[in-house]
Amino acid sequence: MEREYDVVVIGTGVAGSDVAWHCGDAGMRVAITDRREYGGTCALRGCVPKKVLAGAAEVVARVHDQQGNGVRGTVSIDWSALIAFVRTFTGPTPRRKEESLREAGVDTYHESACFVGPNRVMIGDDTLTARQIVIAAGAHPRPLGVPGADLVTSSDDFFYLETLPDRIVFIGGGYISFELAHVAARAGSEVTILQRSGRVLKGFDPDIVDRLVLASREIGIDVQVNMPLVSVERTTAGLLVRAGKKGEESTFEADMVVHGAGRVSTTEGLGLAAGNVATDRRGIVVDDHLRSVSNPAVSVAGDANPTSPQLTPVAVMDAHIVVDNILNGNTRIADYSVVPSAVFTAPPLASVGLTEEAAQKKGISYVVTAGDLSARFTIRSIGQKHAGYKLLVEKDSRRILGAHLIGPHVEEVINIFALA
Repeated sequence: MEREYDVVVIGTGVAGSDVAWHCGDAGMRVAITDRREYGGTCALRGCVPKKVLAGAAEVVARVHDQQGNGVRGTVSIDWSALIAFVRTFTGPTPRRKEESLREAGVDTYHESACFVGPNRVMIGDDTLTARQIVIAAGAHPRPLGVPGADLVTSSDDFFYLETLPDRIVFIGGGYISFELAHVAARAGSEVTILQRSGRVLKGFDPDIVDRLVLASREIGIDVQVNMPLVSVERTTAGLLVRAGKKGEESTFEADMVVHGAGRVSTTEGLGLAAGNVATDRRGIVVDDHLRSVSNPAVSVAGDANPTSPQLTPVAVMDAHIVVDNILNGNTRIADYSVVPSAVFTAPPLASVGLTEEAAQKKGISYVVTAGDLSARFTIRSIGQKHAGYKLLVEKDSRRILGAHLIGPHVEEVINIFALA
């Protein structure tokens, strides 16, 4: 059946839903579709379940840190009960999300979308024509491209494991691996992180990251660098991971191997060529207004935007930019220069602005103010060992260029620096 709309949105995460709601509120006829359950990554496979798991891990960490300081006894994670608790947050989301969209007058679909023209997509048996098509299809784990990749569990599935294996190897040294590794370690698993290069958490300040690596090792997480994945194979004892440079390979035994090696924009199956939507190796090529450079009727928002830092608040910002540009012409551009980010481990790590490496590449003269806060009353009183900061300040203007923090509550404090 042929149907006509002002806007068609592909994807029901925070970006796609916001676009649909706001365009519908402006009186436009809007349709939205998703090949998976309504809700997107953050609500179902990212931020929400992660924060629930991290909250339980933090309780265990706090009790452990206070041993000998007037606190005794232990607590432990009941994994199956914790996952049941996670489902109380994620379970109602698809129904609630779809109902709220319908109440806003948005037509909802449950099929993959595929371009059949510059402003036309096929969804199931329906062909939808629209003045604007917004791709907000999210991201998925980066293909590993090694033998045995099919034996690797995605980070999406980790949040719904009915039982937690005794031995877990995480592939990749980014924030996904570190956050889930801390949860698993606090739940009693033997955990290893394998990073292909010599640095983990590359987007963060290396000195602050070193503090987190030390804290991770202190709770039993084995952080291995220069360990590119070679293969995964099944054995009678579980799984065997081979990693390392050629001629220097090591093996790691595991009951589960988890993909934490990054995510890439989801574009497969969209038929972008038929829509005259240009792509490169990263995904859809967009201009500063988040429009396709080859088809101005197509915009991209959220994790589907390859220039995005792939963070939920950024996805919301992308959605607002896209909506404003649809309603008012190309009035807004995307600027990701000051986006705070955090790693929800125990202790957490947070950063905003430039690292020293980035400042040097830009030729900016700066001074560094750094310190160890572990001896401060507020840190010692809660049994913490790892807390510190590094600030980059421009020499002439005294403007704060970057802030890099580790310790209690830095995931909130970093937002103050983002406003500086």
